[in-house]
Amino acid sequence: MKQSRQEKIVELVETSEIETQEELAEKLKEAGFAVTQSTISRDIRQLHLSKVPAGNGRQKYVVLKQDDSHLWDKYVRVLKDGFVSMDMAQNILVIKTVSGMAMAVAAAVDAMKFQEIVGCIAGDDTIMMAVRTVEDTKAVMEKIHRIMGK
Repeated sequence: MKQSRQEKIVELVETSEIETQEELAEKLKEAGFAVTQSTISRDIRQLHLSKVPAGNGRQKYVVLKQDDSHLWDKYVRVLKDGFVSMDMAQNILVIKTVSGMAMAVAAAVDAMKFQEIVGCIAGDDTIMMAVRTVEDTKAVMEKIHRIMGK
């Protein structure tokens, strides 16, 4: 229920000029969502909604898009600092890291948003990545080699 309500909120603020929490609550009620003011406040915080000028002295809610592309160099540095080796087993990519670095390296790789990677599990010095296909696993390995400068 929460996810569908929040998806509806994003849709509403992207297609309408909603100035207040009360307006948002009314639109949600029209769409079939029974909400309280505290639920609206919590959703606004969780969705990172912000008010911007809408003209004529009015304001409206917008979704602030997080642009973390400027963090790419930091992700690369974490990968390089922690990386020891990698190998594949079918569509599973296993990355060995310096002891204690697996979670940081996995988080950095996740943040790089490789479309081929379904998800990562990290221990102390080992990361297991589920990759969509064997071919995708080879492609991810090649991307990581390029990033590492090898």
